[in-house]
Amino acid sequence: MKNEVKWFASLCAQEGLVSAKIAAQVALTLPSDADAEAFAAVLYHQKLATDLDKLRRLVTESHEIAESGVEPPALAISAPVPQASAVAPAPAPRPVATPPPAPVVPSGAAKPPAPVAVSAPSPVNDDFSGVGAMTVEQLKSFMLDLLKTVQKMGASDLHLSAGAPPFVRNMRVLEFFGSKPLSADEANKLNASLLSAKQLEAFEAKRDFDYALEMEGGRRIRVNLMVQKDGVTGTYRIVPEKVLTPAELGFKNIDVIKKLLSYHNGLILVTGPVGAGKTTTLNSLIDELNRTRTDHIITVEDPIEFLHPSLGCNVTQRQAGEHTETFATALKSSLREDPDVIVIGELRDLETIEMAVTASETGHLVIGTMHTSDATTTLNRILDVFPPSQQPQIRAMVAESLRGIICQRLLPAVGGGVVLACELLVNTLAVSAMIRDGKTQNVPNALDTGKREGMISMDNAILALWHDKKISNEVAVANITNRLVRQNIPGGR
Repeated sequence: MKNEVKWFASLCAQEGLVSAKIAAQVALTLPSDADAEAFAAVLYHQKLATDLDKLRRLVTESHEIAESGVEPPALAISAPVPQASAVAPAPAPRPVATPPPAPVVPSGAAKPPAPVAVSAPSPVNDDFSGVGAMTVEQLKSFMLDLLKTVQKMGASDLHLSAGAPPFVRNMRVLEFFGSKPLSADEANKLNASLLSAKQLEAFEAKRDFDYALEMEGGRRIRVNLMVQKDGVTGTYRIVPEKVLTPAELGFKNIDVIKKLLSYHNGLILVTGPVGAGKTTTLNSLIDELNRTRTDHIITVEDPIEFLHPSLGCNVTQRQAGEHTETFATALKSSLREDPDVIVIGELRDLETIEMAVTASETGHLVIGTMHTSDATTTLNRILDVFPPSQQPQIRAMVAESLRGIICQRLLPAVGGGVVLACELLVNTLAVSAMIRDGKTQNVPNALDTGKREGMISMDNAILALWHDKKISNEVAVANITNRLVRQNIPGGR
């Protein structure tokens, strides 16, 4: 790692652009030949720091200080990793490091700022080097202990990837278990240790595999395994312990959401980028239906994350790839199983979208998710997937069957954590006419004028969070796209 990168991390922390911990974590993810400018680009594009002028100034300063020959402060980051009982005993506690002496500045050079302390090494063993010598049972025990530790940390994801140090995502921030990358053999053994023989065979055949892991106490973990250029990569998503209500998740227009769920037919879409909490919201809606209605709910998921006991409703949960071949085949059969509500984990292809729209027209309430950023993009995605010859027909079907679109985004909150921003579109007569006539570009106007029906645009939702002091000026400016709305915020232009 170049000295200017270390100095840039120190300067960013001292200037308050990011915390010392985040600065060090990002620095450790950069290639060894990366410079301060590349570091700044990562911070800006990941929206960790949005003050471009200050970033440019710190790039120049870090380069000048590094050129002067002054040694930068060391970067040290780690998170606790469980010690498997069958492996070598934990090492003796590490001695506490004493602060290094102040650097000597060459004559004529600018005096550098004082080094910023970056999180000290954990006293818990964080060495994965014993993984290669573990037996199958020892590997399984190590992985289960590791996942329990990640749960206790409150992290959302664990990543075990060949060619990279193990790390977790905690409140959208990466925290590393040391800095030593996993070898291809270590990553393969760790990620395969919890698979059954049948699952391992499927993974080796497809090179991609999704499954759900049930831990002690009923906690579940969604796992994705894949093969990349350096070896096997595993991503372990920690499913929350309980299903939260829409109000607990941070939704504001609860009455509107409950009204959408009161319909007995139609299409409700939950959308947002990856990591926006769509699955959590989807299961919150299922739980709301389960507690307030007496119907038959069929869900098709990949994999099943939350388990829903039948309360007021009878809930039938199916996993694509295990209980049924695909989402589309599950939808076909579900129409013969007397459902009232059909929940689709993801609308990802023409056949699934077509069947979902058809089912919503034939007396079923259909709820599904899509990877889209706003209501307008969602409608365009649904309509554009069909060939031109079917466009008039599908526009008429969606205009008639759509009930609403819930588009969400998670933003960094003031004081840490994340906060929910939600765009809500209700299918009024005006919106229905826009869809039927192919004028979806007018949907933003409908969102702004539909406050009486409970509608709100993403920009106005973010502005409301800023007014409530839940997000910073920088986060608001970086996420609001409408210039007129952005001008209400200091620094917006």
